[in-house]
Amino acid sequence: MTDARTAVARRAAQTGQVAQPNGNGQAPNLQQQIERMRPEIARALPKHMDADRVARIALTTLRRTPKLGECSPESFLGALMTCSQLGVEPGGPTGEAYLVPFKGEVTFVLGYKGMAKLFWQSPMAKSLSAQVVYEGDHFDYEYGLDQKLVHRPALTGRGKPIAYYAVATTTTGGSAFVVLSPEDVEKHRKHSAFPNGGPWKDHYEAMAKKTCVRELFKLLPVSVELAQADAQDGTVRTDAALDALDAPGTYIQVEAEQRPALTTGDDTTQ
Repeated sequence: MTDARTAVARRAAQTGQVAQPNGNGQAPNLQQQIERMRPEIARALPKHMDADRVARIALTTLRRTPKLGECSPESFLGALMTCSQLGVEPGGPTGEAYLVPFKGEVTFVLGYKGMAKLFWQSPMAKSLSAQVVYEGDHFDYEYGLDQKLVHRPALTGRGKPIAYYAVATTTTGGSAFVVLSPEDVEKHRKHSAFPNGGPWKDHYEAMAKKTCVRELFKLLPVSVELAQADAQDGTVRTDAALDALDAPGTYIQVEAEQRPALTTGDDTTQ
């Protein structure tokens, strides 16, 4: 059988597995579809992760954010499969990835900790840090041929954030850093898929750090997994087939005034 036929057959088998009726002759609900997807999740996950845990987190996220259950099942399962293939947990306390409901679809949003986790999987990774600089801190940096970055956090009276930065070193001896002002971060937030909600609403500092890390990674060699995660970030995926990760999903583009405040799985969406 050719590769194309194999892919078609696999997708057909997966579709049948997800959509087949339950014992009452009715279409399975989303919770049942998640349970039926456990074998596919197990095949997609890296060896160090557990399919039962991922399924439990997905079910908990679905229960805590009822709006997710109102979205298309295909987009929820697609986002869940994206998390599984990348090896990041969907929602939950880790902050590795977020499932954000909007206009009947579930959007996959990569978290700062998820991006850092994927960086550490690279054999070239030596160190990575992202920090917030406050008014009371000692902070000095300089770009150019003799780059330098010095940050001494104050113990008390730190005040308001005045900068965000990310710095990384590689096993080959290379290093790079990126410093962003609050205004820089705000520009990125305003151009994101969910500037007034999602993780920007509930986890602003983590998203600011993620913005720094994403800019930093433009200066560093990245793994295939990290490149895939970056391509899927902020998109809707409706195909849960394993080979669909190589094709980025649909990016959500809406006007800022149309973007309602959303939560990321810890509370009910407003």
